[in-house]
Amino acid sequence: MDYPGPLARLIDELSKMPTVGPKTAQRLAFHILRLSQAEAQVLAEAILDVKQRMRTCSTCFTITDVDPCAICTNPARASGVLCVVEDPRDVIALERTREFRGRYHVLHGAISPLDGVGPDDLKIAELLDRVRAGGVGEVIVATNPRVEGEATAIYLARVLKPLGVRVTRIAHGLPVGGDLEYADEVTLARALEGRRDL
Repeated sequence: MDYPGPLARLIDELSKMPTVGPKTAQRLAFHILRLSQAEAQVLAEAILDVKQRMRTCSTCFTITDVDPCAICTNPARASGVLCVVEDPRDVIALERTREFRGRYHVLHGAISPLDGVGPDDLKIAELLDRVRAGGVGEVIVATNPRVEGEATAIYLARVLKPLGVRVTRIAHGLPVGGDLEYADEVTLARALEGRRDL
């Protein structure tokens, strides 16, 4: 038996989300179906609100609802130290450690020739512009410890060092093949403390 049209459409849309397979999409759809009209309205409004209000920071390119973001406008943050990450979720993971007091730069990916992602597809030109503008003494490369993240780190070191900035890499206290967003706070804090020159 096929699901009625609206329910089938909801299942189809939910199954397009990352890590949501057909069975999970069905469970979520039936959960939504059981919600009251008011609860469903709140959920729908939250989805629309995030789509309408969230944007990327024009300075660091993390996600924010104000531009520039709260980290970029915080005078207590060290503007001379930039931590470069692949994804906005990595900023949140590092912030949970409460160890890093500098600013961020989000690349929105990593160099991956097999996937057709090169340096021009990332926010590397904007990073170079920030460093050239002056005031940055150190760039901490905190890309994920996998092949693409390492390739990106090596590329960044090659283009940043001629600009006279210290380039460091977070220590490999993180598992190879893992992502920053899934690491615990202690592991991330140790990785920041044990960073090294590239």
